[in-house]
Amino acid sequence: MQTVLITGAASGIGRDTARLFAAAGWQCVLVDNNERALHPLGQSLPSPASAAHVLRTIDLTDPGQIASLGEGTPELDAIINNAGMSDTSNTPLAEQSQAQMNRLLALNLAAPAAVVDACSHLLKPGARIVNVASGAGLHAIPWRGAYSPSKAGLIAQTLALAKARPDWCVTVLAPGFVRTELVDGLIQAGRLSPERAVAKIPLGRMAMPEEMARALYFLASTGAQPLSGRVLAVNGGSSVYGGSQPFTPAAREPHPFDTPLQLEVCGGDTAPWQAVAQAPAAGAHYAACLDLSPWHGAPARLLQTVHAAAARFAARHPAQASLTLVLPVEDATRWQDAGNAAATRMLVSTLACEWGPRALRINALEVPAGVDPAALHPLLRFVCGSAAQYLTGQTLACSAAIRQESR
Repeated sequence: MQTVLITGAASGIGRDTARLFAAAGWQCVLVDNNERALHPLGQSLPSPASAAHVLRTIDLTDPGQIASLGEGTPELDAIINNAGMSDTSNTPLAEQSQAQMNRLLALNLAAPAAVVDACSHLLKPGARIVNVASGAGLHAIPWRGAYSPSKAGLIAQTLALAKARPDWCVTVLAPGFVRTELVDGLIQAGRLSPERAVAKIPLGRMAMPEEMARALYFLASTGAQPLSGRVLAVNGGSSVYGGSQPFTPAAREPHPFDTPLQLEVCGGDTAPWQAVAQAPAAGAHYAACLDLSPWHGAPARLLQTVHAAAARFAARHPAQASLTLVLPVEDATRWQDAGNAAATRMLVSTLACEWGPRALRINALEVPAGVDPAALHPLLRFVCGSAAQYLTGQTLACSAAIRQESR
C-alpha cells in the first residue's frame, strides 16, 4: 500500500485526485480548510484494507497549522501540493494592499514549501513531490492580483527543490483552463469568458478535473522519475499557441480516460521499445504512434525527420490520436547546428496548434543516449495514451539521471 498527502483535497482537481488514488488502493491524507466538504469526501472514498484515510482540517496560510502535519501523519510515498487560490477582486496590482497580496502568496507560494518541510521526515526513499502551478506561471495573466507571480515563483521553487533533493522525484504540473469551481466562479462573475478562453486552446475545450487528476496520479508514481526537475504543462496546447486566429469549440468529445491504448512503435530499431506497445484492442481504443526515427536519424536533419514522421502520421490518422516522437538530446559541436533542436521543438508546437481541431496530439521526449528504454515505458504509456488527452505541443526533456540509473 502506498500513501499520498493531497492538499486542497475537498474540491476541484484535489477532489478528483483523491477519488482516483483511493480507487487505486492508496491511503490518502486529505488536507483542506473546508471541513464541511472534506469529511463527506473522506467518508465516500473506498479505504484500503490495512489503513483508513486521514483527514486534516488545516488553514494552509497559517505556518503553525502546517507544522502540525508533521505529527499524526503516516509515512508518505508522495505529496501533492494542490491547494491554491485566485484573486477575484479585479483590483489592479498597484492598488492592492500588502495584506491582500500576502494571503494569496502564503497559500500559493509559501505553503507548498512549508508542507514539504513539515513532512520531510515522513517521506520514504524515492518519494515523489508534485506541486500544482498553473499556465499563469508561464505567461502573465493581468487583473488576477499576484496569481501569476505566485505560480511563477512556485515553478522556480519546485525546480530548485529538485536540484537540492535529487533523491526525490520532484515535478510541477501546470494546468491550463480546467472547469473547476474556481473557474466556474470566475465565469459567473464575468471575469472569464469561456468562449474567449477556448479560442486560445488548440484542442478547443477546457479540461475536466479528472484529466489533471490522471496527470497527478502519473507524476506521483515511480514512473515519473525521468521528469524530475521538469514542468508538465497539460493545457490543450494553449502555452505553445501564439497566433491571432481563434480556435472553434471542439467538435469531438474526448475518449474516456481509461480507454485502452493501441500503440504502434516505428522508426528504426523498435525491439527495445516494443514492451510499451499493447495488443490491438478488440473494442474501443485510443490510437497512438511512438516514432523513433528522429532518435535514430542524422542529427543535422532532425527537423526534416520530424516533419516526415508527422506527415506519415497525419496521413494515417484523421482524428483523435497521438504521435509521440523520441528526440536525441542536443549536442551541437558547431554553432551553425545550434538551431536544429530549437527549430524542432517549435515545429512540434506548431503542428500541435494546426492539429488541435482534429483532436490529434503531438509531443516529443528528448532522451539521452544510452538510456534503457524500459526506464521510459511508464512515461511513454502516459504521454501516448488516453489519460493525457489534454497534453499536446510539449517537448519534455528527460532527466540525465535516468541514464546513470540505467547503466
